[in-house]
Amino acid sequence: MYQAEIHCTKLTGSVRRNTKSSGLSAEPKRGEARFVVCVRNTGYPASLELRKLYGLLHDEQASRQRRVRVMDESGEEYLYPEDYFIPVKLPQSAERVVLRAT
Repeated sequence: MYQAEIHCTKLTGSVRRNTKSSGLSAEPKRGEARFVVCVRNTGYPASLELRKLYGLLHDEQASRQRRVRVMDESGEEYLYPEDYFIPVKLPQSAERVVLRAT
């Protein structure tokens, strides 16, 4: 049986500063979710809490690799397999409250 290798990748300082060339953006495209809920944390129990809401950083390059970039429990931005999360679209009022709390 083939077992896929799972990696998480930390966002480097140079990518954090230069978002235009990396395809990384905190702002979602119109109609896209800003948040995801963790539904799987195999291999990352200390970094990802099941059923927890995470802020989503849109990263086109990561998306092409079937990964999502989130701020995890360490307070750092990492890439995780996209099937570990489900996108969540919050009502605008709830989104404002959650964004203020972070």
